[in-house]
Amino acid sequence: MTTLPPPVTELSAHEARRLALRAQGFLGAPDRRAGVRGVLRHLGAVQLDTISVLARSHELIPYARLGAVGRRTVEAAYWQDTHAFEYWSHAACILPIEEWPHFAFRRRAYRNRPHWNHHLPDGAYDQVVKQLRTEGPLTATDLGGAKRTSEWWDWSGTKVAVERALMHGEVVCVERRGWKRVYDLAERAVPAALLHDELDDAECLRRLVRLAGQSLGIGTRADLADYHRLRGEQVDAVIADSGLVPVTVEGWGKPAWADPAALQTPPRGRHRTTLLSPFDSLIWDRARTERIFGFTHRLEAYVPKQKRVHGYFAMPVLAGGRLVGRVDPAREGRTLVAKQVTLDGPKAAPAVAQALVEAAGWVDCTDVRVERVDAPDLREPLTRELTRLLA
Repeated sequence: MTTLPPPVTELSAHEARRLALRAQGFLGAPDRRAGVRGVLRHLGAVQLDTISVLARSHELIPYARLGAVGRRTVEAAYWQDTHAFEYWSHAACILPIEEWPHFAFRRRAYRNRPHWNHHLPDGAYDQVVKQLRTEGPLTATDLGGAKRTSEWWDWSGTKVAVERALMHGEVVCVERRGWKRVYDLAERAVPAALLHDELDDAECLRRLVRLAGQSLGIGTRADLADYHRLRGEQVDAVIADSGLVPVTVEGWGKPAWADPAALQTPPRGRHRTTLLSPFDSLIWDRARTERIFGFTHRLEAYVPKQKRVHGYFAMPVLAGGRLVGRVDPAREGRTLVAKQVTLDGPKAAPAVAQALVEAAGWVDCTDVRVERVDAPDLREPLTRELTRLLA
């Protein structure tokens, strides 16, 4: 039996950052044998999003940690053999199938929800379940159509019904096909040993808080709550029994909790240099990103073009355990276009160039073109590094 060290009461900001980087898979050798599935289990949640520039966010997450893993391999790793399911966690997320029981509290809350944004027509729910039982797995289109009109929010009765069944847990999303959810009955898709809602709310919350702490390495109450979008009072109710260790971190100004296993061994190893999806769990919480990295980042895809500062899908660049710049990427044929680049000084140029060239190779581009560098005097060192790496 492993003996844990005495509780750590104070960590430096540097130590806390390294704990977070290792917990998120960016410090030390990646577990390539476990591959994409290992990344998913390690993180506990991989956020989905419709935006696709270099690739979709759920593809960028394992790439950032493992390098140039094939995109078909990524999809197969998530969905084959009922390894994962999609549900509402931090947002719409791919979750390890082992976490199905942990979301019983959320399924119960949806079943008891008195008001919904969409009207559910009489009989539509039962019809969807019946059709899936006899014909599934099916998309909403297969079931009879996802929308009544071309408006994105104007769901058909069928779409309302199948989404309600998904929230209730009677139906599960078993894959994405052309970005459409593919639905099947949970009783058929989820392994029998996991297909239950036996955990009470407190146990669900306790497990999710513990898993969030393990995935974050270290976090405040707000960090732990945000990971699976819990409420602060839900964290308060279970934190003492979560197994996480209370710590203080220099400069944070708020109490924090750490994974005790992470405290046993000081983080060591190589830092990953990579572009990060704005939806990567390392940085998806803006307040945490500012606290840990001193880096303010905002997704500007939904900001009017004239008000954007760093670009439509600006991707932070991670190098040496720090965020050293941003790139707003695009693709033109086999050229990766850096529409806008922000560098944290000239020393960041080699790392940003390396991240761009590696990303280009992953998406089958053979060239990199830089259109704009926020600091014009940094354009030359960046292009020089790109030329050297592409030679």
